[in-house]
Amino acid sequence: MSLATTAVRHAPPGIPAPAFAPPAGHAGAAGARRGAVSCTLALRHAGTRRVELRYETSGDAALPVVLVAGGISADRHVAAGPGFPQPGWWDAQVGAGRALDPARHCLLAIDWLGADGTLDAPIDPADQADAIAKVLDALRIDVLAAFVGCSYGAMVGLQFAARHPARLQRLLAISGTDRAHPYASAWRALQRRALALGALQCDERDGLALARQLALLSYRTPEEFAARFGAAQVSGGRVRVAAEDYLDHCGDKYAARTPATAFARLSESIDLQAVDPGTIRIPVTVVAVAGDRLVPVEDAYRLVERLRGETRLRVLRSRYGHDAFLKETDAVAALLCEALADIDAGTGVAGCRGATA
Repeated sequence: MSLATTAVRHAPPGIPAPAFAPPAGHAGAAGARRGAVSCTLALRHAGTRRVELRYETSGDAALPVVLVAGGISADRHVAAGPGFPQPGWWDAQVGAGRALDPARHCLLAIDWLGADGTLDAPIDPADQADAIAKVLDALRIDVLAAFVGCSYGAMVGLQFAARHPARLQRLLAISGTDRAHPYASAWRALQRRALALGALQCDERDGLALARQLALLSYRTPEEFAARFGAAQVSGGRVRVAAEDYLDHCGDKYAARTPATAFARLSESIDLQAVDPGTIRIPVTVVAVAGDRLVPVEDAYRLVERLRGETRLRVLRSRYGHDAFLKETDAVAALLCEALADIDAGTGVAGCRGATA
């Protein structure tokens, strides 16, 4: 793994990092808190709906607020901590002395709109951005100090920056751009067909597991599989390739915890991504991964050229492809520390030491 850097354009004057005043019952203790917001939301493709938006926060409410968002499989539980010790989806980056430290930031995350499978309608990434604004309203958060988005979360972060520019000071967009690449969309369409075929055979769970296995191949790279898996073997009168057990495990684990409707609708949502970068004027750091087959580096360059605020491009080289934000712990920690340096400087708390601290 290596890191290449490019920096461009006009930095605006520094803005002090914001904090928020929690509503009654939402104490400012450093432990994690969970809640839900019931509201009416106007969806771009499905009309006005009554929805429930679930969130989790950690860190003192007086600290600058950083929203953290991952891929369509991520949820509000970013990392284990006091109150909720179960592993989170980004434990490597969140915790004492790490890049996202509840001693320096109040961290906020949500469950994606539609993640519980109850919303069986087209969900646009712009709808997710508006849902986040509703959560901020409920928590009395006027402005986010930063939005850290990975994969689908980066797409939603760009939507939020475009639709709610007064409520965001800076964006870190990792492995996500202003549009879905047609090749990646075709790949996801086949995954959804596998899911639909399973449902037609009254075996929706196996259809979902197969769809997840196909998705996993798009997240990773041939270089990783060459390093991890050997040659095919004949077993029980059939040929079985070395990666099948791994893929089966991943597919079964995912199908056991994910509603099929949620997978289908959030997969579609990625393909609906469309935002005009020319409307985004806040500071943005764009992170791309060489070898990412879902979000090609060329798309990141094109995005950076069209953004209108202070913009930086960072390029990771990793055999993990699209999943580098989950696997390249130290390199991603360094990027997070860089992107949040201005916030940390204003808190008066010891700064970022990275994931290995």
